[in-house]
Amino acid sequence: MRAWFQRFMSGRYGNDAFGNFLCVASLICLVLGFFVGIFYYIGLALLIYTYFRMFSRNIPKRYAENQKYLQMSAGVKTKFAQIKQRFALRKTYRYFSCPRCKQQIRVPKGRGRISITCPKCGTQFIKKT
Repeated sequence: MRAWFQRFMSGRYGNDAFGNFLCVASLICLVLGFFVGIFYYIGLALLIYTYFRMFSRNIPKRYAENQKYLQMSAGVKTKFAQIKQRFALRKTYRYFSCPRCKQQIRVPKGRGRISITCPKCGTQFIKKT
């Protein structure tokens, strides 16, 4: 039995980040399917597609799908990392945006009224920290 399974899985793509995302999305849709019927069928379709990707032998195509997913999710992950960092530093720094170019500028709190120079465009503006 074990040898059969190893022969069956050899050359298969397996699981990746996009597969994990599809599993979680299908689980969420299946749970929502208890309340709204259409989500059950969407969740089932996502689960079937997840297994199709896992057992696929077309490795270059599955790899390309995963790379596209990683590129699309990189921007979202970066944005959440920035929000997390700003939240962690909220007691020691204030963030202002430049009125001209909208560049985010971090300045220490508790300095009173200070003149801030934008490092990108050189605009000076006065704010209270």
